[in-house]
Amino acid sequence: MSEQARTSGVTVRHEPGESRWAAYDGPELAGVAVYELADDPARVVFTHTVVRDGFEGRGVGSALARAALDELRAAGERRVEPQCPFIAGWIGKHPDYADLVV
Repeated sequence: MSEQARTSGVTVRHEPGESRWAAYDGPELAGVAVYELADDPARVVFTHTVVRDGFEGRGVGSALARAALDELRAAGERRVEPQCPFIAGWIGKHPDYADLVV
């Protein structure tokens, strides 16, 4: 998987040691999409997405969702269980990502 993707004015990086994708505006952390690896090794469970105060409404959550799902799709190894309401809702609005859902 790529280490970072530039989207919506923020840089999104996969930080596997922290079990998250993180969005940065320069050096400042703007938000995260946190996940767990399920017992089924082919499944990523998104547990929550948080966008920090001051970054809401700027597309940070969408950038996180798109970057994470694009990276997972490109790797082709895992499917997604969106327990996080934001990720689930984002996939619902972008049905071209529904094939990734367990």
